[in-house]
Amino acid sequence: MKLGIDELLGNSSQRKPLEGRRLALLGHPASVTRECRHTLDALIGCPNLRVVSAFGPQHGMRGDKQDNMIESDDYVDPHHGIPVFSLYGKARRPTSEMMDTFDVLLVDLQDIGTRIYTYVATLTYMLEACAENGKGVWILDRPNPIGRPVEGSILEAGWESLVGAAPLPMRHGLTFGELALWYAALKRLDVDLNVVPMSGYNPEAPPGFGWPVLELAWVNPSPNASSLNMARCFPGTVLFEGTTLSEGRGTTTALEIVGAPDIDFDAILDRMRALAPRWLAGCVLRRCFFEPTFHKHVGGMCSGIQIHTDNATYRHEDFRPYRLAALILKSIRLLYPEYKLWREFHYEYETERLAIDLLSGGTFLRNWVDNSRAEPGDLEERLLKDEAQWLESRKPHLLY
Repeated sequence: MKLGIDELLGNSSQRKPLEGRRLALLGHPASVTRECRHTLDALIGCPNLRVVSAFGPQHGMRGDKQDNMIESDDYVDPHHGIPVFSLYGKARRPTSEMMDTFDVLLVDLQDIGTRIYTYVATLTYMLEACAENGKGVWILDRPNPIGRPVEGSILEAGWESLVGAAPLPMRHGLTFGELALWYAALKRLDVDLNVVPMSGYNPEAPPGFGWPVLELAWVNPSPNASSLNMARCFPGTVLFEGTTLSEGRGTTTALEIVGAPDIDFDAILDRMRALAPRWLAGCVLRRCFFEPTFHKHVGGMCSGIQIHTDNATYRHEDFRPYRLAALILKSIRLLYPEYKLWREFHYEYETERLAIDLLSGGTFLRNWVDNSRAEPGDLEERLLKDEAQWLESRKPHLLY
């Protein structure tokens, strides 16, 4: 298969409309060609293309910021001498001065298929700004590493944030190009939008089911997105960022594990199997212990669970990480009814709304967890309704 960037570099006729125009790149560390050359370097080295500026999302263009919620500054690229503007610093949206630097924005961001990933919000902000300022947008498409399955409730109106910019379910099943087409249609944006599609890409092909594991190198799109296993787990494990439980930050398997020093996860697993055994399907759950070196429960020995989708027992269509994470939370609440479960300190610059509500896109999940009379079937009913609605909404925008 070929990525969008490789298709563009290899096709002079496709590049023709870009010649003579001032180009900007929105990219990050995983913006690389098939041969792992960074897209910024490849574009600047391409004949007849003039790249005059660049934009970096959270964690920076080159991956300079390793921790979460650490801002980046604007700078001048030391090799190419062009300005690199931060969209996760003093500004979250591009300023008019930034927009004045270019005519066409090339977007080459590796997503991991989850609504709360801040690159999704950055994409929507840039699409809106380009529509307002008469700028063209070309999306250099990339795989959604977790494929086509859909899961989670749709973000409710009024719950928009940097981790929820649009009415998407937690797991949307679109590539970034498809996502851009959907958002432009949703908002009726008057923007000159082009997608350079991948060739030879089958999002349902094993063994990667979205990620061509035997063809493309895995480059971390963010510091803790360190493997395909993490990406598959993330639509569920990201919910634990909104809790007092450790999601594994401070370990080498962040967002693949969950735990706490004061919870018996053998008992939690037993309760999960009794409540909704189907929600545990498609993966292996391994009891584990870990000690975070930073973040929540730093220096404490945590009892927990690691989710494995990296072996022969993985079943792509059966694995439902959002339901699995919800079931963990529900089981903890039932076995530890007084446990201080919900994180109250600030999250992604929000100080008033609870992080769990921002992540889940409303209060429904938290209320379901806290209601001792609520059953798994109550959550399932809501999820099935929203998932069916989203499957219909996305149909016109599928490219593969």
